Amino acid sequence: MAPAALSASVLFPRVGLVGRYNSPGIAEPLERLAQCLAGRGRAVTIEAETAALTPVAGYRAVPAERLGAEVDLVIVLGGDGTMLSIARLLAPFGVPLIGINQGRLGFLTDIVLTDLETMLAAMLEGEYEQEERRLLACEHRREGSAVERSLALNDVVVNRGVTGSMIECAIHIDGRFVSSLRADGLIVATPTGSTAYALSSQGPIVHPAVPAFALVPVAPHALTHRPIVVSDASELTITVLKGRDCGLHCDGQAHFRLQEGEEVRVTRAGERVQLLHPRGYDYYAMLREKLHWTETPEKLRAR
Repeated sequence: MAPAALSASVLFPRVGLVGRYNSPGIAEPLERLAQCLAGRGRAVTIEAETAALTPVAGYRAVPAERLGAEVDLVIVLGGDGTMLSIARLLAPFGVPLIGINQGRLGFLTDIVLTDLETMLAAMLEGEYEQEERRLLACEHRREGSAVERSLALNDVVVNRGVTGSMIECAIHIDGRFVSSLRADGLIVATPTGSTAYALSSQGPIVHPAVPAFALVPVAPHALTHRPIVVSDASELTITVLKGRDCGLHCDGQAHFRLQEGEEVRVTRAGERVQLLHPRGYDYYAMLREKLHWTETPEKLRAR
């Protein structure tokens, strides 16, 4: 489908679409979304892997790595995992993201399919709330040198591998020794990631506006090891003391093998992710809905 002629006054004239890979039934809403955008004068580009796996013809395809340089806005149709993967790629470009939920909980994808056209039309006219989310910059260090680097929007996790043995690591914050931890692992979570793996490990929920990271032990051997929240200006160093089969995971999507004596250094990244929400978006209302805070046990059992 040929795009309509672009006007200089159009907000977000070039829009990229990313779909959840191999998701049943995604072609129909993706095509609806593309037609909705093209009908409102936007040039539509589909991320290349989405285009290859989804039979939606007539639109330009661009690899995910190039998308940030070629569009003004990206709309993700999927779940939080899809949002995480594309957000890390877009962060250096400052391109904002809108999430349409086709996953489960959807803490980052807050538009439901039934409201797609109505909400999107309003947002394309400037009716939206804009929010910045912090990222973690992670370095895997061996003998004092970085051997791998990655960004993370949710969390950086050091944990045990398939052998099932606990790991032992030393934690330093800004060069100061904090503790030695024997556990299944350690999560360093952003406020965004505080409602993900960290929450299931009894970590605190941290509001996105709070400039902090949460350190959350996973099944610690000593019950006195508790989650701690620190300034996001801190430099965190995790040194593997014992662990024959230890791994480093960034957003559960970038994975690296760790050996004893190696370090993981985590700091606040210079890049930030730009999220757009529908007008009236309320973080606390989102938590109430996703976590069923107003539901009684009787109502939950009836579902």
